Amino acid sequence: MSHSISHPPQRQMDALPQRERSRWLWLNALLRRVPAVAALVVITVIVLAGILAPLVAPYDPNAQEYGFMEAPSVAHWLGTDDLGRDLFSRIVYGARISLFVGVVTVLLSMILGVLLGLLAGYYGGWVDNVIMRYIDLQWAFPNFIIAVYLVAVFGTGLSNVIVAVTLAFLDDFARIVRGMVLSLRTQDFVIASRATGARDLRIMLRHILPNAAAPIIVQATVSISAAILAEAGLSFLGLGVKPSTPTWGLILSDARSFFSRAWWMAVFPGLAITLTVLSINFLGDALRDIFDVREYAD
Repeated sequence: MSHSISHPPQRQMDALPQRERSRWLWLNALLRRVPAVAALVVITVIVLAGILAPLVAPYDPNAQEYGFMEAPSVAHWLGTDDLGRDLFSRIVYGARISLFVGVVTVLLSMILGVLLGLLAGYYGGWVDNVIMRYIDLQWAFPNFIIAVYLVAVFGTGLSNVIVAVTLAFLDDFARIVRGMVLSLRTQDFVIASRATGARDLRIMLRHILPNAAAPIIVQATVSISAAILAEAGLSFLGLGVKPSTPTWGLILSDARSFFSRAWWMAVFPGLAITLTVLSINFLGDALRDIFDVREYAD
């Protein structure tokens, strides 16, 4: 007799609270999508490898004790670089920095962007004009160009890269949240809350923001991959972290002059970036379809 894991019967689903029922439904819909499940597996492996880097990496990522530009072998699975450092260890440790920058910058830009979008959409008038003119100005330039400019102003280093990428990506969240607020602030439940004397902050946080959560989650997922690419691009140009810090962009930058002699120096970190970004994008596309998110930025 075979056993299989299936979703709860309809009677059990009906007995669940509405919040738990909705959570189970979208999770079940996500797990039914093969690309999304494969993306989750890849992301989980990369995240665990970064967190457990001291246990996963066989060598010190900065140790220059091995042969120069050795091809992949049993001793060095992905070969070594031009300074005799183990490439697999550097890529594993690089996952820490790249994922950390991607997640932290998106969290910070989401907080700032959501706050600006809430204020602009809810109050309107001059508040909306001031905030949205700034957002429109930032929207006129590609995010990466803004990040390059801000790093040039603030200087290099991990903290400055986080600040630069955060400021470069907050406009996406602000526009989406503003559009959602404009469509929600005239709904009956918001008008009823205002009539009962609820404060603006309570209405925004308790009634409007939860109803705008779906597009925010989708945008955050997509923005993580863009932030990882931005950090890699900055490091590739020498505007990122310190040269001694292993990041995927910096590893690619070191490989520029040696591609004809040591192809593995560029191919493997490039594959790490590609797999991570594609997996996050696949997950974001699945979430967009599940939540049926439409564009609210105008």
